[in-house]
Amino acid sequence: MAGHSKWANIKHRKAAQDKKRAKIWTRIIKEITIAARDGGPDIDSNPALRLAVQNGKGANLPKDTIERAIKKGSGAEAANLQSYTYEGYGPHGIAIFIYATTDNLNRTVASVRSIFTKNNGSLGTNGSLSFIFETKGVFTIVRESILDWDSEELELELIDGGADELVFEEDGLIVYTTFEHYGDMQATLQKLDIEAMSTEIQQLPTTTKKLELTEAQEVLKIIDKFEEDDDIQNVFHNLELTDEIIAQLENSQYE
Repeated sequence: MAGHSKWANIKHRKAAQDKKRAKIWTRIIKEITIAARDGGPDIDSNPALRLAVQNGKGANLPKDTIERAIKKGSGAEAANLQSYTYEGYGPHGIAIFIYATTDNLNRTVASVRSIFTKNNGSLGTNGSLSFIFETKGVFTIVRESILDWDSEELELELIDGGADELVFEEDGLIVYTTFEHYGDMQATLQKLDIEAMSTEIQQLPTTTKKLELTEAQEVLKIIDKFEEDDDIQNVFHNLELTDEIIAQLENSQYE
């Protein structure tokens, strides 16, 4: 994964900024609600809730919205929320891994299968993409949080805390861990008094596949369809994001 930049999570969001923000907020609200349901509403004694709230603050989620999500965690609606994963192939053999959170499994399965089928893809079985993706912890840290640190000293501390890759960028730092060391890194950052802007479990491809632009656009369209579904939290894929494709994503010019 060496050299990965902000595109390292291999996720794609094409929508306008307000729509993008709304989708991110919806995802984080569900994370907060489930964390409060499973571990209680006390942030100090519930690490998962603390991290979810931290992600909400990093995404500028309003304080009252965060408080409502925590309160919602004790309600009947939260009791029905469950998390699921789906794996399959999109156009031109691109692998797609999906995280979903839903209160209606039948609806979500039908929607996921329909999007695959209508966009030249196919839904596979869980585990069918295990040889393509690795489960990683990803911590995004803004530059301001580490200004007082010597880079070499910080690197040593984070490696001791379970980091297996560090990517320094102009606006901050991305820390990658194995799934097993995800909790260790959370504890390390807390000990070092470094606040991550976001923390999440991601599926990162071990290899990527390069397509021509017109073919890649077909893949990007199916990913858009998945990300427009309110039940879907995150979408990962192994399409190689070339400079040309990234320009398309940033300009949102394709239809």
